[in-house]
Amino acid sequence: MKLISCLTLFFLILTGCKSSKPLQDPIPAHETFSIDSKFLGETRTVNVWKPSNYASSSEKFPVLYMADGGIKEDFPHIANTLSDLIKSKKIPPIILVGIENTQRRRDLTGPTQVEEDKKIAPVVGGSKAFRAFIGEELFPFIEKKYRTSPKKGIIGESLSGLFVMETFLHDPEMFDDYIAFDPSLWWNDHDLVKNAAEELADFSGAEKTLWFAGSGTEGISEYTVEMEKILKSANLPHVKWHYSPELKEDHGTIFRATKEKALIWTFGQK
Repeated sequence: MKLISCLTLFFLILTGCKSSKPLQDPIPAHETFSIDSKFLGETRTVNVWKPSNYASSSEKFPVLYMADGGIKEDFPHIANTLSDLIKSKKIPPIILVGIENTQRRRDLTGPTQVEEDKKIAPVVGGSKAFRAFIGEELFPFIEKKYRTSPKKGIIGESLSGLFVMETFLHDPEMFDDYIAFDPSLWWNDHDLVKNAAEELADFSGAEKTLWFAGSGTEGISEYTVEMEKILKSANLPHVKWHYSPELKEDHGTIFRATKEKALIWTFGQK
């Protein structure tokens, strides 16, 4: 049974770790830019959605960043969801910045010692460089072009959720708010989970929020549950977090099924 579970999980990765269908969503009004990255050695496409009151306001807005942020990826349905939640006053206005993928499995994974992990793409383990691109190149670009507040968040699912959780543990000061759906915490023999307690012991500084969810998918759910236990034990006073077990959902449905509650919990409480 364990072999079957591993093979099923590996198939999910090979098919992109994503069963959502972003193409069915209407494409919202947005702006698209190209950024030449020295850290990634390539040109990256970035999509930016602004709340409807941006033009008529002089205020500064928090920014939500996302990988899988192409027009043919998850950018449209997250932008449309933000728009609906803002209109209904469930969350305050926020800017969305989506980063379109080039080599998704390279950018969203850390190094691994597991040979099966290495088979998902010609190159893996590039999350550190991708994080440097976001922090050193994308942040300054967005902050120069738009009226932004210091508040930043990041949202992601599957491998993108892995990147969210890795960033939270390795570089927590990078963002204020972290949202991860069904993060691929099994990566590198669940190394992030194994070392989470040690990483959290070094946490200090400004307050952070973390919302993460786990589906009922075997090979994923056991590690999100374990991460919940570790966070409970850490009992960090400056980290406000919530784990949402979504056992009726699977890896392909959890993002759309839980995105509204994640955004409301994260941004509606402020």
